[in-house]
Amino acid sequence: MGCLFSKKSRRKSPKKDSALPAGDESATGNDLPETNNTALGSNSNQEAPKQYSWDKREKVDPKDFMLTGLKNETVGRLPGKLNGQQFVIEDCENCNIYVFDHSATITIDDCVNCRIILGPVKGSVFFRDCKDIKCVVACQQFRTRDCKKMDVFLCCATQPIIESSTGMKFGCYQYYYPELAFHFKDAGLSIFNNNWSNIHDFTPVSGETNWSLLPEDAVVLEYMPLPDPESEFKSVKISAEANRSIVPLTKGGRRTESEDSCLFVFFAGDYTTANARKLIDEMTAKGFVLIQTKEVSMRPEDVNRVFQNNAESLTEWITKGPVVALELNGDGVVEACRSIANEVFNGTKVNIK
Repeated sequence: MGCLFSKKSRRKSPKKDSALPAGDESATGNDLPETNNTALGSNSNQEAPKQYSWDKREKVDPKDFMLTGLKNETVGRLPGKLNGQQFVIEDCENCNIYVFDHSATITIDDCVNCRIILGPVKGSVFFRDCKDIKCVVACQQFRTRDCKKMDVFLCCATQPIIESSTGMKFGCYQYYYPELAFHFKDAGLSIFNNNWSNIHDFTPVSGETNWSLLPEDAVVLEYMPLPDPESEFKSVKISAEANRSIVPLTKGGRRTESEDSCLFVFFAGDYTTANARKLIDEMTAKGFVLIQTKEVSMRPEDVNRVFQNNAESLTEWITKGPVVALELNGDGVVEACRSIANEVFNGTKVNIK
């Protein structure tokens, strides 16, 4: 089963001026050489100046992609406002920040006592010099430096890293809004690849614990509110209920109750994601626990190693696309998985081990 599931202080650089570069103001109209207006104006066949692709681009105002120096405010961005651009949050205090769009990277600097919701981020989310933060984050890479007391509901495709940070607590991502599935796709993230509990402490201190897991029954609304009904975000239909979360709620690195575990693999097909979600609903309704999930492309040697005696019959299926693997736990879980496979997924290519 492990074959599919792999287990100091910074020197601040001066902040750059966020304004767009100004044009060269030294060349005024009085400095231009005189021209023969009659000669130029009389040539009706004169070609119009050539337009290049960059001339047609919409002008970007950096202020649209940053939140800075705010206090006691509810702010953020609605779906469609970022469209994969970089975003910056800095020097905010006691704010509720909602970013309901996908982005390239996000940096959060020098923020205190803020609640932050971030839509899917294609690259990294980097918190620096922040304190008393509660957040919901989905990203490729998550990192903190010089931070204190953060509660993070996380979906991270790679191993999260903390550095020179203390009082860090992590839970599994739980959130939903209607555009979120599309934003995950636009950011190149899979809802099944989540290493939220596999934290790497880059600067451990002997005898101290810099990070821990949130209570297993922790819910987002106990840590951060929904947007005010009168705010600009009132049109976004949000749910923080675990059973509506776009990312499956997993147990992660917490201790399991049973010695019985099962690996249920869906091979690529038209309804792979929907089938995986249905299995999760069926199994959790019966009291079984979802430990972790993975979406991965497999090579022939991977098939031989993972599926062993069944490898030959499965090799052709990996050419159709990534597999989705679910690890489930509980007494009698293997028999329950086989029963559901026969009753619900008959005709769908799966493997149970």
